[in-house]
Amino acid sequence: MNAPSMSVADAIRGRQSIRAYKPDPVPRDMIERILAIAGRAPSGSNMQPWKVRVLTGAAKTALSSELMRRHESGDNGNWEYAYYSDIWREPYLARRRQTGWGLYGVLGIPKGDREASRAYQGQNFEFFGAPVGMIFTIDRDLARGAWLDYGMFLQSIMIAARAEGLETVPQAAFCVFHDTIQRMLAIPDTEMVVCGMGLGFAQPDAKVNTFRTEREPVANFVTFVDDVAG
Repeated sequence: MNAPSMSVADAIRGRQSIRAYKPDPVPRDMIERILAIAGRAPSGSNMQPWKVRVLTGAAKTALSSELMRRHESGDNGNWEYAYYSDIWREPYLARRRQTGWGLYGVLGIPKGDREASRAYQGQNFEFFGAPVGMIFTIDRDLARGAWLDYGMFLQSIMIAARAEGLETVPQAAFCVFHDTIQRMLAIPDTEMVVCGMGLGFAQPDAKVNTFRTEREPVANFVTFVDDVAG
């Protein structure tokens, strides 16, 4: 059953990274409908550079178990591509800290408790309990523009999911164990892992789902140009 309709603006404003889900399975036709809608995302020359592996049931459990084993062993893996900069500077450092401290504050994890923080970070590899896990890949030989297109596709999934009464959590964390993911999902060497994403019905009474990040006001990131130099 579809969720009550909402405006595009409300779907975007209400989207957040959900980190606790009901165990209820998501019907395959619903997943396919979401991905079909997201597939309408724009891409340069209509290249459509996205590829998706959808995991449920035993397949998702098997992958999560192996990734959790590596995480719990102290293995930090390695990034195949630079998602973050090596050096953090303002204003990005402050935003990162505010997000991390805010989330852990809701969870009751005190600053500096690295053991508790790492234990919670491991939930990434279980898709935070979402019944559906998705792994996204891209052909290695595609240029930066294809990655821009990919971002529009991912956002479209997250918004389309809300129209079905579902929520998501996009996760770059999977990239650190890209080698295990490629082996277990038989992903060819010509592709690389972009990110993962959990999908499911949100657990409404979960405290962690009350955490919301702030956004900058328009005046802080927009410049209206009324004239240009000749």
